[in-house]
Amino acid sequence: MSRPLHRGVSIRIPDSNNNDLWDSQSKDKSEKEGLDRRGSSGHPSPLRSPFRLLFSDNSNSKYGISENGFSSDPFIIGTPRSRLKLVLLFLRFSLVFIVILALAGSFWWTISISTASRGHIYHGYRRLQEKLVSDLLDIGEISYAPSRLKELEFCSEEFENYVPCFNVSDNLALGFSDGNEFDRQCRHELRQNCLVLSPPNYKIPLRWPTGRDIIWIANTKITAQEVLSSGSFTKRMMMLDEEQISFRSASLMFDGVEDYSHQIAEMIGLRNESSFIQAGVRTILDIGCGYGSFGAHLFQSQLLTMCIASYEPSGSQVQLTLERGLPAMVASFTSKQLPYPSLSFDMLHCARCGIDWDRKDGILMIEADRLLRPGGYFVWTSPLTNARDKDSQKRWKIIQSFAENLCWDMLSQQDETVVWKKTIKRNCYSSRKNSSPPPLCGKGYDVESPYYRELQNCIGGTHSSRWISVKERQTWPSRDHLNKKELAIFGLQSDEFAEDSESWKAAVRNYWSLLSPLIFSDHPKRPGDEDPPPPYNMLRNVLDMNAHVGGFNSALVQAGKSLWVMNVVPLSGLNYLPLIQDRGYVGVLHDWCEAFPTYPRTYDLVHAAGLLSLEFAQQRRCTMLDIFIEIDRLLRPEGWIIIRDIVPLIESARALTTRLKWDARVVEIESDSDQRLLICQKPLFKRQAN
Repeated sequence: MSRPLHRGVSIRIPDSNNNDLWDSQSKDKSEKEGLDRRGSSGHPSPLRSPFRLLFSDNSNSKYGISENGFSSDPFIIGTPRSRLKLVLLFLRFSLVFIVILALAGSFWWTISISTASRGHIYHGYRRLQEKLVSDLLDIGEISYAPSRLKELEFCSEEFENYVPCFNVSDNLALGFSDGNEFDRQCRHELRQNCLVLSPPNYKIPLRWPTGRDIIWIANTKITAQEVLSSGSFTKRMMMLDEEQISFRSASLMFDGVEDYSHQIAEMIGLRNESSFIQAGVRTILDIGCGYGSFGAHLFQSQLLTMCIASYEPSGSQVQLTLERGLPAMVASFTSKQLPYPSLSFDMLHCARCGIDWDRKDGILMIEADRLLRPGGYFVWTSPLTNARDKDSQKRWKIIQSFAENLCWDMLSQQDETVVWKKTIKRNCYSSRKNSSPPPLCGKGYDVESPYYRELQNCIGGTHSSRWISVKERQTWPSRDHLNKKELAIFGLQSDEFAEDSESWKAAVRNYWSLLSPLIFSDHPKRPGDEDPPPPYNMLRNVLDMNAHVGGFNSALVQAGKSLWVMNVVPLSGLNYLPLIQDRGYVGVLHDWCEAFPTYPRTYDLVHAAGLLSLEFAQQRRCTMLDIFIEIDRLLRPEGWIIIRDIVPLIESARALTTRLKWDARVVEIESDSDQRLLICQKPLFKRQAN
């Protein structure tokens, strides 16, 4: 049984010999009265103003003038009376110093207790036995300045589905056009220091897998009219009732998602979609994903599909996909590179995604090629591939020509669907006819950190040491355990990689035992009693704000939790995102001083291990509060936050949780560790219905 860690402050009070002091004062009383008679009647006594004797000038009015014209100086050390006076002054000054010291110590003690009282620090992960210094909570409230304790206000209704950095009207006013007004623009964004409220009829999403097929319509910004006006394929995938949207992801109807997935597998040369894993396919980028039905169907075959779509003020594909518990983020093919490394995905899928691949001299197809691994597949479904009019046929030929110049091999075409396969041979590019464009990027081209850079008109990834065919890589789940050669690419050793994996397995076991509202209450237990662990499907959407090498994600999967993780690699740290992608997971590069590209209320758990140390070890253009406000926007009501860091930063973070209205508790990791856990839960606050 783990024991609670009690924190307290012991203050040693100095022992002042008050009796001796007052004895000497009474003994000296007659001399004091004589001095007062000779002194000016307008001067205060030294006890009332102890610093006056030290800092005043030697004027006549200070000591008086004797009858012989010489000043009578009480500090002349020639007489017993002057020596006694000096001792008395020293004792008085000592008394004042002790009083000041006591007051300072009392103030520091109050601050220390107020910091510890709200921490509720407990020893161990599983045993929570008693609150710490709860009787001093009121003292803690008084000790902090009122401005520091002031809770943040809730945002107005217009921010209910607020996504910073995607303000179409502002972008148009700034001169963006030709589709670029939907692009991400963070430089001109003003911070909103308020908390985004849930809609009036918001309900906690249903747990997986039920939540994959049924969502509450009030949780998203979509109307019944928008559902009914969706395209024919989308309508066949959705049903609408008064409060819910149902997705028929397992439908066997004609043109259903299962038949569609089966068709793609056959075009590649596989028996069915269950064989994608054996063909080296694990991660898929679904461009313009609709409402995520393609990825929802493939998830049961252990395929991980990342949905991306442009920002939409309402009826958002990304918002509904995340509400279903599927990977998604706001991103678009317009003018910027996506924040993924080169050679990141085994398949790119675009079914009527609305992208004109023949535009801008094929530069959008070059970006698709950058993201695709050697031997990977590009699947495109569009009426353009089967059109009869001359204009559409001309555009289709242009796209075919671009694909050929990129060394893509067309495997098959059925109806409106075409499947290309990217070459596995680097010398294919040098053997193109007449040195056909686009050219290869130079060796100095940074293919691993493309954080929203301008699109490049050159083929990237050919110089990368990660140029490995999808069929040469280990199949899932063996891919999760990179071999010695693959780790060497990132400067890692097998033993340190294995040690990292084991430490995260232990951390996940301990984390899971803490994810209960009982952590915020006094929970009496008899010896031997244990809390029942949370169910395996308690969480679905998980955000790791500082993923490092993906060990947290791997440990969750190996523990059998029914979830997926968005692995975020901060720009301020080492870029291990290519390694995470090579392990078969999804992730993104991000600057945490900017808003994350997603809608509010999309994650069940936000995890941040070492993020505060990483971000605030250097001068940042944002504060810890700015990052926490963004976490609150991303987190679903009743969602969890786990922050792991050094004690001073954890204490600073805990102090901010009051302003964010989070329930919070600090938990000790190990008795000899300099790190702590901050466990928080976001309460459910809803806007009142009009």
